[in-house]
Amino acid sequence: MGLFDHSHEHPNEHDASSPQNAAAAKRTTWVSVLVNLVLSAVQVLVGFIAGSQALIADGIHSLSDLVSDFVVLFAGHHSKAEPDDDHHYGHYRYENAASLVLGVLLLAVGAGMLWTAVQKLINPVAIAPVSVIALYVALAALVAKECLFRYMLAVAQRIRSSMLIANAWHARSDAASSLVVALGIGGSLLGFPLLDPIAALIVGLMIVKMGWGFAWNALHDLMDRAADLDEIEKIRTTILATPGVEGLHDLRTRKTGDLIIVDVHLEVRGDISVTEGHAIAVNARHNVMSSLPVLDVMTHVDPV
Repeated sequence: MGLFDHSHEHPNEHDASSPQNAAAAKRTTWVSVLVNLVLSAVQVLVGFIAGSQALIADGIHSLSDLVSDFVVLFAGHHSKAEPDDDHHYGHYRYENAASLVLGVLLLAVGAGMLWTAVQKLINPVAIAPVSVIALYVALAALVAKECLFRYMLAVAQRIRSSMLIANAWHARSDAASSLVVALGIGGSLLGFPLLDPIAALIVGLMIVKMGWGFAWNALHDLMDRAADLDEIEKIRTTILATPGVEGLHDLRTRKTGDLIIVDVHLEVRGDISVTEGHAIAVNARHNVMSSLPVLDVMTHVDPV
C-alpha cells in the first residue's frame, strides 16, 4: 500500500476567495460601511437631541458594524493570499479568525448596552422625555438595515463565505434591534418612559446572544472542527462512486475557512498495479474537489 498526495493535480472550484468572489465580498462590505457610517452618525446625533437612550444604543451598534466591516475587509484581503513556506494550505483561516473577532466585538458592545440600560432602570427619574423625531429615525434605520441584510446574505450564500454570512447576520441583528428600538420609542411617546431603556436592554441581550454564537462557532472551526454530517456523507458517496474504489475507511475532515480538508483511506483491489491504484486515487480526489467545497484530499490506498 502507498500514500499518494495529489495536492497540485486539480484546482478547487469552490474557492470562496477566487478573484470574482473576493471582489463581490469586498463590494458588499463597502456598501455596508457606507450604510452604517450614515446610520450611526444620524442615530447617535438624533438620539442625543431627542433624548432616546435606545436610539443612541442602536447608533453605537451601527458604529460597531463599521469596525466589523473593516475586520472583514482585512481578513478578506489576507485569506486569498497564496500558500507559502509557513502556510502550506493557504490563509483561509483568516476568515475563521475574523468571525471570532466579530463575535467578541458583539459581546463587548452588547455588554456595554446592558450596563447603561440597567443603570437607567435603577434610576428611572433620570430618563428624559423622547422626541417624536427619534421614532422616524428608528423606522428609517429598520428599513435600511433589513435591506442591507438581504443584500449581503444573498451575496454571501452565492460565494459560500461564512465570514460574510456572519457579517450579514450582524446586519440582521441591527434590523431586529431597530425594530425593538422603534417599539420602545413609540411606547415612550405614548406615556411609558421606561420602555425606552427596556428596549435598549433587549437590544443588548440580542447582541450578546449573537456574539456568543459567532465566537463559539469560530473557535471550534479554528480547532479543526469536522465538516457537517451531510457534507461528510456527500464526500463519502462521491468517493465510493469513483470506478475502482471498492470501499473506504478512516474518512476524516477539518474546516479551514469555508473549505474542507479531507483525509481518507481508499480500498482498491490488491492485484492491480501501483500505477492503477494511483489513477483511482487521482480520480477520486478530482471528483470530490470538482463537486464539493473541498480544498484538498489526502488519499491512502489500501489493497483488499
